[in-house]
Amino acid sequence: MGQGYPKLIVDMKKIRRNSQIITEMCKRESIDVACVIKGYNGIPSVAEEMAKSGCSQLASSRMEQIKEIKLRGFGIDTLLLRIPMMSEVEEVVKYADISLNSEKIMLEKLNEVSKQYQVRHRVILMRDLGDLREGIYERDALTNLAVYVENKLDNLILEGIGSNLSCYGSIMPTEENLNELVENAMDIENAIGRELKTISGGGTSTLPLLHRNKLPQRINHLRIGEAIICALDLPLYWDTTIEGLEAGVFSLVAEIVEIQTKPSYPVGIRCVNAFGEKPEYEDKGVRLRAILAIGNKDVGSYTTLIPRDEGIELVGASSDHLILDIENAPRDYHLGDLLTFDLFYQGVLFSAENGHMNIELKY
Repeated sequence: MGQGYPKLIVDMKKIRRNSQIITEMCKRESIDVACVIKGYNGIPSVAEEMAKSGCSQLASSRMEQIKEIKLRGFGIDTLLLRIPMMSEVEEVVKYADISLNSEKIMLEKLNEVSKQYQVRHRVILMRDLGDLREGIYERDALTNLAVYVENKLDNLILEGIGSNLSCYGSIMPTEENLNELVENAMDIENAIGRELKTISGGGTSTLPLLHRNKLPQRINHLRIGEAIICALDLPLYWDTTIEGLEAGVFSLVAEIVEIQTKPSYPVGIRCVNAFGEKPEYEDKGVRLRAILAIGNKDVGSYTTLIPRDEGIELVGASSDHLILDIENAPRDYHLGDLLTFDLFYQGVLFSAENGHMNIELKY
């Protein structure tokens, strides 16, 4: 937690409030929430604020974050969001209370290691509903695997089933595809003779269905990250406003290192940029520009930044330099001035994991 720049600032009051709003909204409909900590690299103090919201689990795709949370003793279950690797099975059993799974061989290995540690590891089997990331694509195949886990793998507990949507294939959660998940769960329940504890219906992109009272009734678990830590996707992409949610939980402060008047269109024979791309440029004539000591290495893509100051235009970035057009800015800028940006999810994800990024927790 350094003092220099660039600096990632975390508004702890907002993370607490957003977590509570989402958790309470879901609880009113008997839905458990796994608060996802991977988006900000599992910063323990921030994760602890999430844990206080009343959520059911803290979730991450990174075992090092799961382990850190478990060892800190927050008194909350941990959920591994990514299909486990064979090389980490022992740590999964020791530190993750629940894991998402789709492979029979992996389930058998988890069962074997759980037996060695004399524990029963809980698993959620994943169904691919068309987004084409993790999960079993065929409905009957998932049912058969669930029956196998229930009847043959004594050191595993079949917690339930789940699905992921909109993360890879951009497939929207709908009443239709989530009803398919519910029907698959009912197939399994009929086959094993008991009710599943969990039917996990996705993440932030499923909240619009809940907000509009269109979420299938038996969906009782969601894995929420972006709606808490950014709160930008719902109004921007999903035409959904949840009262009380605030953006600006994470903000980025960077320092101006150059202010020059330059042409807006590159001069000379064009090739590729530092990332092997050939961007298009708009010729706006000669403009006043500022360069900040931050770049795509820090935020993934400069397009994930939202300037808080008016009249600033994002022009582009290399690895370590962000170029802004400040020609129409209503104030004068000087070398060493600090500019603040709000962040889309990718920006938070990259900046929080950046080793040289200074982080400030604002209470």
